[in-house]
Amino acid sequence: MNETYAAVLKDKLDTDNLGRLESLQNGRLLRFVADAVALCRPASVKVCTDDPADVAYVRRRAIKNGEEIPLATEGHTVHFDGFYDQGRDKEVTRYLLPRGVHLGPNLNCIDRDAGLSEIRGYLEGSMEGREMFVRFFCLGPTNSPFSISCVQITDSAYVAHSEDLLYRSGYEQFKRVRGDDFFRFLHSAGRLVGRVSADVDKKRIYIDIAEDTVYSVNTQYGGNSMGLKKLALRLAIRKADREGWLAEHMFVMGVHGPGGRVTYFTGAFPSACGKTSTAMLPGETVVGDDIAYLRAIDGEARGVNVEAGIFGIIQDVKEADDPVIYQVLTRPGEVIFSNILVRDGRPYWLGMGRAVPNEGVNFSGSWHVGKIDKQGTEIPPAHKNARYTISLRALANLDPKFDDPRGVPVGGILYGGRDSDTSVPVQQSFDWVHGIITMGASLESETTSATLGAEGVRAFNLMSNLDFLAIPLGKYISNNLHFARGLKAPPPIFAVNYFLRGKDGRYLTGMRDKAVWIKWMERRVHGDVKAIRGPTGLVPCFEDLERLFKEVLDKPYSRDAYVEQFTIRVPENLAELDRIERIYHHDVSETPSVVLEMLAVQRERLEALRKAKGDYVSPEEL
Repeated sequence: MNETYAAVLKDKLDTDNLGRLESLQNGRLLRFVADAVALCRPASVKVCTDDPADVAYVRRRAIKNGEEIPLATEGHTVHFDGFYDQGRDKEVTRYLLPRGVHLGPNLNCIDRDAGLSEIRGYLEGSMEGREMFVRFFCLGPTNSPFSISCVQITDSAYVAHSEDLLYRSGYEQFKRVRGDDFFRFLHSAGRLVGRVSADVDKKRIYIDIAEDTVYSVNTQYGGNSMGLKKLALRLAIRKADREGWLAEHMFVMGVHGPGGRVTYFTGAFPSACGKTSTAMLPGETVVGDDIAYLRAIDGEARGVNVEAGIFGIIQDVKEADDPVIYQVLTRPGEVIFSNILVRDGRPYWLGMGRAVPNEGVNFSGSWHVGKIDKQGTEIPPAHKNARYTISLRALANLDPKFDDPRGVPVGGILYGGRDSDTSVPVQQSFDWVHGIITMGASLESETTSATLGAEGVRAFNLMSNLDFLAIPLGKYISNNLHFARGLKAPPPIFAVNYFLRGKDGRYLTGMRDKAVWIKWMERRVHGDVKAIRGPTGLVPCFEDLERLFKEVLDKPYSRDAYVEQFTIRVPENLAELDRIERIYHHDVSETPSVVLEMLAVQRERLEALRKAKGDYVSPEEL
């Protein structure tokens, strides 16, 4: 480390904090911290280790700074983001593109030199008068083939506290790092009004792919400020591309079958499409709800949960549908709520299953029924994208292999989105290539409040990972296709759709029915049940679902319901193919030829079925 950086650190860090940095024996780390200190000019620097005392210190600072407010239940706090800082902001989340590097037309990029100049300009002096926190975490289990070490620098104790709940402590793990092989994150909330970021028009989240570094400023919302969340996923996708594994926007769960058998599934769903509620199904065990790394180890697909906690959408979490999560949210223990309504120290959110007060405090400040924003729109009591942050270790259904350094064997993969009129509730692909292309790479979903913009628009979102890709789409699809080459037996692939509606607009499946679909998939993995071959995949037999509905939910399942749910809607499926083929023909650079070939074959099957049976074909006619 040169003398300038050494002088910066010695000026701002006391002997104890400087010693904590130097003991890691990583020159690149020291330079990164020194540069951040010189740029942001904090009043002081706190370097945290894995010591629980450091974790407790951060939590106290979050409350003392006013970033979190204690609630009536012991251990519960609430954080409010700014009114216009309530979701991931895709428009200002950009890749810093070095000269000569091309990521394709689908990714939001900016020239690296220009981007660094802009965001460093916003970061300059941004921490004056405030404390800087230097945190160390590990993505994936520690001391594992999956481990990725990370350093997060922030002036937000709320961000640092949240990451304590969401990630494994990584200071000791960092001692294994040599050279540049770690991810770096620098965040500042920027100028504050009260306790929220004031300059949201200058919000920027820039990803420097040349340095495995993310810069974030003038925002507090977790998806923009917690570097290890979806921002790290972007860096991990590039690392996985270089090293031959997969970084996916997937849960990992253990599905419990007959005779004590446990089959592990991964699943990709866009936000607010049933991902967490699937991972948390009663009777099953959860490994993780959001991000997974997959590696081929000894010819077997194995996966880990990158995280150690949940940053979940709280809307519609209620005791009847999400009993395990609801229990954690309503008993003493460490929980951070964000952007909900608070009245008399009690948290309230949309769809919680009980009455919400007519007044209180929320993300808009003091709130009452009928309060409107500057545009004249009525402000709801809680935001649709309000969140809860908890540790997975608080869950009664945490899988015992959650922290296994070798991960868990992946028995099946599923993809799902919001689809009101096209896909059946559950189906299995014919093989790996068919599943990756027609279920993963063709995934569409009707948009929700988890990202800024219009809701209810059908959006293409391959593998539910489109927002987080840091490599060209064609390359990403090829990587998924090629992953199977290192496997003795690729996991079967499934597609689910919890949002299919009938002609009258009503949902055709209940919220709890997903428990049956996952049990059917588990049986299919092991060949315990047969399936009917349709034009888009293998669908269940009525008799198997009838039995499973009785076993799993103790309710009857009628043949009429089966026929309505699993009727093949040929026109809608063909319309979906039109949209997907248009994207791969015109919008995706270097589309693998097998993608268009597979889609064309699927079209042929659908058209042949329509010619033989008509537009709407009962599963009993297949």
